[in-house]
Amino acid sequence: MKYVFQFGPVLENLPRLLLGAWLTVKLSAGAMLFGTAIAVVCAFLQNAKHRAVRFFVRAYVEFTRNTPFLIQLFIIYFSLPALGQQLGIRLRLDAWEAALIGMSLNLGAYATEIVRGGIDSVARGQIEAGAALGLRRFQIFRLIVLRQAIKVAFPALASQFVLLMLGSSIISAISVEELTGMTNTLQSTTFRSFEFYFAATCFYLVMAFGFRAVLGAIYWLGFVRGRPAEGDR
Repeated sequence: MKYVFQFGPVLENLPRLLLGAWLTVKLSAGAMLFGTAIAVVCAFLQNAKHRAVRFFVRAYVEFTRNTPFLIQLFIIYFSLPALGQQLGIRLRLDAWEAALIGMSLNLGAYATEIVRGGIDSVARGQIEAGAALGLRRFQIFRLIVLRQAIKVAFPALASQFVLLMLGSSIISAISVEELTGMTNTLQSTTFRSFEFYFAATCFYLVMAFGFRAVLGAIYWLGFVRGRPAEGDR
């Protein structure tokens, strides 16, 4: 018995697939912003004077990097509301809210190590010069270290951002109808598994290349445009 490809159901449900893809883009972009902010704060706090602060940051990074993302999602979406109910606190989150929090925290942990590597690349002499000028530790970080660290770390961060977008398919496990969740729903009702998963694969490819193009443009605008080339200095 030969399998007959029928992409008609895919075309009929294309608007729903586009809605799922758009939700994937929105959640991924939001997680990139929040996750990067978390990473910058944690990278700064890794050198905090208080040992308890450093321990908390390290515990967060190690826990997140060494446990499955799916388990982290379940903790946020199922376990925290159950715990809150026991304590008399309402912690119920919508599925997309739990997904955004989970994705942001997961990215934040991985990006913390990337940003820390960028910070370590900044010449020690520049930091000492800032201290000699009377700048406080946070001022040195904000005015001298941060931009240089982000420039060095940006390529690795961009790759992590794309991996985050591709990994967002896991959030369908908590009933978020992003691209994978929508695809699962449609193929289960039309019984055209190959066609819908093929279409989803194409969508992910387009989104991955799109994110890389946008991130490349951001890097050019933020760190390359208007700056002299190495040979012109």
